[in-house]
Amino acid sequence: MRFYLEWRRDLLPTPVFEPTFASLDATRLLFDLQRASQIAQRFSGDSTPEGIARCATDGLVEQFDCAFARVWIAEPDRTALRLIASSGLYTRTDGTFARVPFGAFKVGKIAQNRVSFLSNNLADEPWVKDREWAIANNIQGFAGYPLVTQRQVIGVLAVFSHAPLTVEFQEVLLSLCTTIAIALEMALHFEHQRQSRATVAAPSLENTSLSDQLARILQGTRFALVGTERALALSLVQLFTRTAEVLRQVECLYCRLIYNSESVVLEGMIAVPTGPVDTGSWVRAAFGTLFFAASSLGGSLQTRIGAHAKVIQVQLTLPYTTAPSGLRVRIQCTWPLLQSAFTHLAQLAGLTICTTAEREVPLLTDELALVWMTNIVLWVRSGPGQVPKEAKALLDLSISPVQLREAVAATTQGQFWGMEAAVAPQTALSEREGEIVALLAQGLRDRDVARQLHISESTVKFHINNVLTKTKARTRFQALYQLLSGEGVSS
Repeated sequence: MRFYLEWRRDLLPTPVFEPTFASLDATRLLFDLQRASQIAQRFSGDSTPEGIARCATDGLVEQFDCAFARVWIAEPDRTALRLIASSGLYTRTDGTFARVPFGAFKVGKIAQNRVSFLSNNLADEPWVKDREWAIANNIQGFAGYPLVTQRQVIGVLAVFSHAPLTVEFQEVLLSLCTTIAIALEMALHFEHQRQSRATVAAPSLENTSLSDQLARILQGTRFALVGTERALALSLVQLFTRTAEVLRQVECLYCRLIYNSESVVLEGMIAVPTGPVDTGSWVRAAFGTLFFAASSLGGSLQTRIGAHAKVIQVQLTLPYTTAPSGLRVRIQCTWPLLQSAFTHLAQLAGLTICTTAEREVPLLTDELALVWMTNIVLWVRSGPGQVPKEAKALLDLSISPVQLREAVAATTQGQFWGMEAAVAPQTALSEREGEIVALLAQGLRDRDVARQLHISESTVKFHINNVLTKTKARTRFQALYQLLSGEGVSS
C-alpha cells in the first residue's frame, strides 16, 4: 500500500510473534491505524529530528498507553546511537542509555543487525540488566524496531508497556516506523545542510549560486547551466543539492540546470545498472523520499528509461514559489482508515483540505449518497460496487501523494484520471488461494496456515504473492481490508 501508512516489508524485518499473542482483530487494527495516523499528523510539520521523535514518542504514550517510548538516531560515524526523545515514565535523554554503541545492549543489536525484537515477558529476558526494575515497574511488553530508509538504519524506536503488546499494535508500529524513518531522514539532511552553511563565511555563502553548489557536488560529471540564474527559496536549494548528492552516488553521466520562466529543472542521466537488477526498484531505492519532497514543494521528480534502455533520465522540476498551489479537495469517507489515510495523503501532496461543501471543490469519497454534492467526484474503490457515473477519477489505497495531486489537478481541469481501472477485468482466485485468504482473515500466521492446510510455509507465501498480484494489493493487510469491506474472493 503506497500511502502514508504503508507496511514496508522490504525494509523492515518481519518480527517473530510469540505463541501467546492473540489472533489478529481486524476491527482493532483499523482503529489502531487511525490513532497512528493522528500521531503522524502531529510531526508532519516539524523540521527537526528531536521534534519529530518527541511527537512520535509522546503520541505512542498518549494514544496507546505505553509505559514509555524512546527514539535513538545513529551518529554520523555510525558507531553509536544517540537518544533524542523519551516520553512517559522517563523523559530525560541524558541518562544511562543516552548513548548506545552499535551492537551493545538490545537497542544496539537492533540497529546493527536490522532485526526487530518483541517480547511480552521482559523480566524473564536474559539480556535485561535489571530484572527487579522490570518487576517493580510492572513492565511486561517491549518492542524494538530499526528505523530504516533507503536500506540504511538511521535509528531505533523502542516501546515499553505495562500490558502485553497486541498483534494489532505491533503491525501498526511497523507502518509508523516507516513514516518516522522518512521524516527523520529529511530532517537530518536539512540539519546537515544548515550546519554546513554555518561553517562558511557569510559573504562567501551569499555569493555562491545554486549552479556553483551543484558543480562542486557533481565534480567529474559533465555539468551545464541553461538560462539566467535567480534567487531561490532555501527549501528549493536544499532539495536540488540533495538530489545532486544522490546523482553523484549513482555515478551520474551528465547533468544540467535549467531556469525556465516558471520553474527550475535539474536533469541528469545515469547508466542503467548491469546484471539481474529490477530497474524500477533500483530507482525507487536510490531516490526514495525525494519523490515525496518534490511533491510537497509543488513540483515533481520523474524518471524514465531512455532510448535503447541504456540510460535512465532523471528530472526534478520545482516552481519558483512554494506557496500553496490553490488545489483544494474535500474528503469524506465511510471508513476511518480511508478518511485518515487520504487526509494525510492530501497533506503530503500540498493540497488544501476543505471542510465545507462547495460544488466546484473535488470530493474524495466512497459513499454513493454524497456524489450529488459536487461537480467533481474522486471515487475511492473500497468494495465490489459499481463506480458511479459521476466519477472523474478512480482511487485506491495504493495511490501516492504525487498521484493524488495529479488526480485533483486533472479533475479540476475537467479531465479524467485513473478511470481505466474501473473496467479492468477481475481475476478470480484459485481454490487454494481462497482458502489461504480466508485463514489469514481469521488472524492466522503463515506457519499456522501451512500447518492447517498441510503445506509448507514457503508455499503459503507463494500463494499470498499471487493473491496480492490478482487483487492489486501491495500488502496482505490491504487485501484483508478489501475482504472486510465486502469485495471478498471468488473461486
